[in-house]
Amino acid sequence: MLIQTIAALSIAGAIAAPAAAQSTVYRPNKARRHFISLTYDWQFVQPYSFAKHPLEELLGQPVSEVHLQDYQYVTADGLTKITVLEYGKRAHGIGATVYPFGSSDGATLAIRGSLESMPDIRVRFSGPALLPGYQLTGGRAMDIGAGLEMSDRSPGWGIGGHAFVIGGIGRAHTDQMDGSRYFGEGGGGIMFGPIGVDLSFKYVVNRFDAPVSHSVHMLPICVRGSLTF
Repeated sequence: MLIQTIAALSIAGAIAAPAAAQSTVYRPNKARRHFISLTYDWQFVQPYSFAKHPLEELLGQPVSEVHLQDYQYVTADGLTKITVLEYGKRAHGIGATVYPFGSSDGATLAIRGSLESMPDIRVRFSGPALLPGYQLTGGRAMDIGAGLEMSDRSPGWGIGGHAFVIGGIGRAHTDQMDGSRYFGEGGGGIMFGPIGVDLSFKYVVNRFDAPVSHSVHMLPICVRGSLTF
């Protein structure tokens, strides 16, 4: 009887052992935390509400867009024609994003600073106006902001992803005048180890005091390359 009992327990143990081994939970390797990301931006800049900001603010009355004319805008009284001689579309920038608590998996704080070029703008007024035209050339901007990043990084050279939203303030410097600015930006991308490619959309309001208080609103669409440590 004792021998039969021992044999039964041995068989039961042999059957239970593989089941226990199979129940082991798989835990993938977690990416190490990264603390700084260096970036280079290629931007395609679109104007936003150009008739109102800055044309209406500069001319002091409503402005409408026109078509099939040799000018692009006209004031409500029809006396002043506005011709856009240039509105550049291309810009570029360099920047750095710091993650004070590290970025690996999940949400984390992101603090970003950047230096960016601004597209040239040249406008001519034909008719009653404070000035014969308006120019912003040689523009550079310095921005700093903070926001939230949600990341899912992979260890080594594995493929990961992230998304972010950031808001902040900055300074705009041009050949004609200096001003302040504020912005909001959101985007995301993929990462191959420390190397990443992002697509982001930014809304920027540049504010100036001369010749009168006015603003220029822009929508930069950005392709960003990054190297993260």
